[in-house]
Amino acid sequence: MNSVRQRADYPQMLAAATSERVRVQLAASWIHSVFDQFYRDFLSLTWSAKAAFETRDYAASVALAKRRLGLYNATVYALAWDLRAAFPALAQRQSLWAQVEAAFLPTVEGRYEADLALAYIHSTRRRVHHGEWTPVEYGFGEQRPAAGSRNAVYETFACSWPLDHRVMQRILEVAELSVPFRDQAGDALRIARRLNDVLAGKLGAGLHAIEMIRGGFFRNRGAYLVGRLVLNGNEYRPFVIALLNELDGVAAAAVLHVVSHVHNLFNTTEAPCQVTNLHYHELSAFLHSIMPRRPLGLHYSTIGFHHVSKVAVMNEVRRHLGTNRELLDTAPGFPGTVAIAFTSPRSDYILKVIRDRPTDGYKWHSFEGVDVVLEKYKRVHEINRTGSMLDNILYYNLKLDCSWFKPALMKELLSAASNAVQLQDEALIFKYLVVQRKLTPLNVFLANAPEDKASRAIVNLGYCIRNNAAANVFNKDFDARNYGVSRYLKVFLYDYDAVEILTDVKVRTNRDRYEGEEDVPGWFFEEGVVFLPEEIVVGLRVGNRSLRRAFRHAHGDLMTVEYWERLQQELRAGEVPGIHTFPESCYLSDPGVETVANE
Repeated sequence: MNSVRQRADYPQMLAAATSERVRVQLAASWIHSVFDQFYRDFLSLTWSAKAAFETRDYAASVALAKRRLGLYNATVYALAWDLRAAFPALAQRQSLWAQVEAAFLPTVEGRYEADLALAYIHSTRRRVHHGEWTPVEYGFGEQRPAAGSRNAVYETFACSWPLDHRVMQRILEVAELSVPFRDQAGDALRIARRLNDVLAGKLGAGLHAIEMIRGGFFRNRGAYLVGRLVLNGNEYRPFVIALLNELDGVAAAAVLHVVSHVHNLFNTTEAPCQVTNLHYHELSAFLHSIMPRRPLGLHYSTIGFHHVSKVAVMNEVRRHLGTNRELLDTAPGFPGTVAIAFTSPRSDYILKVIRDRPTDGYKWHSFEGVDVVLEKYKRVHEINRTGSMLDNILYYNLKLDCSWFKPALMKELLSAASNAVQLQDEALIFKYLVVQRKLTPLNVFLANAPEDKASRAIVNLGYCIRNNAAANVFNKDFDARNYGVSRYLKVFLYDYDAVEILTDVKVRTNRDRYEGEEDVPGWFFEEGVVFLPEEIVVGLRVGNRSLRRAFRHAHGDLMTVEYWERLQQELRAGEVPGIHTFPESCYLSDPGVETVANE
């Protein structure tokens, strides 16, 4: 009997069960069966991404990534719905869940993914109680995966400076691609030459190995071989090779060796990578070793294990609040008209809920409601964020201690966001909570940064707008307050209440009107979102004239109708537009290379 048939029989078996003990055991078996199928499908989609790269099927690559990203919730939601219908007592009696979990745990004991399986049953329980003020813990309990063999996670290539290109030829094979390189020997020579230039001097003297993850990182049009340079004293430096699959074969397009470039490449603002390696804990630890300033919990999201990331991030938040004696307070910057954002001074994260209704500073004619805004945050989580939109970690039925909140913030949450927050005993219960990586608001940064850094940030804002548009995302509010800046001066969109689908936007202009023409333009009466590209710079609300000039100089085409209409046509045709992911200096074809391996 196949797994689909087995799952279909569980409601009947529950209906026929003569005791609660049997129903509890059946519920545990049902959840275990669905989890097993979910994980098999998850892994199958991962390896399908490799095949999509090998066949240059870019549309399939994007579709597979989207399906893989939504698979966890899709299976949990369907299972919870069916469980609630077949075993109503689960929604009525909390004590039953402890019995179901006790029956479930022995079925996954000893498996590598045991912690993910426990998170899965917790998610199912949370979904059964969806819409209720019933907190369910985000945690793994005592379930710990068996440690993966180091040799199964990465391969070590002994070497020294200057690097021999033959080592690079072997490194290029770690993803075990089924299609040949166009010029593997030539690529190996170019990579070795680049690294030898980078490591010239003291750094090169300390090189004794390169460690490469066994498997490829696949996303959109590209693939990445991810490793680290091992220097004396167990010091690590990132080493990433970007691959493209052209008509005449695979080619090494770029080398990334600077922390900031690798950080931006694998940030959760990008779509997750699909990695042909099963050891998600060791993979995340490896990534953390080459990007140590990024919280460990976020590295799980980089490789698509979002629910493991959710648990890890919430553990980080709680651990920080419990040990640093810091209180959550309203986030710095201009208060949001739609969201209430809060954080603690040294936290890595911003927490958000949506107001019941916007404040008086709200810019639009009508407020579509909390559910519509939340759907926009969910949509951003489920798409290719092209490196320019902060990911949203959404928690449901979450409990946080009142002692962690400043009284004024707690009062505002309870009065202005009653849709999301409720007081129970000594805790705040969040029906939902949005968590994002903390950034410096762009308007705050531009007002305080040195001129050269402010200029770089405003130019990077243009790349952010371009990349968002390539993902069919249009932020109709270009106000700099909706964007944030990382420590590496990359700019990200992080407020999504004004986000629309670009192909639904009507691109119009006033530049075709005659001087002195006073009648109302025709677009004024059109329904939907109307966008005039020539008004972008005004919409930024940046007072500094030289910064506005820098934006126009770098991104003049963003102020033309032609740019936006061409992009809309490409998106409607199902094309996957290119995005700006890392600097041109990383490309192997660029003669103006960077030769310093630091930040």
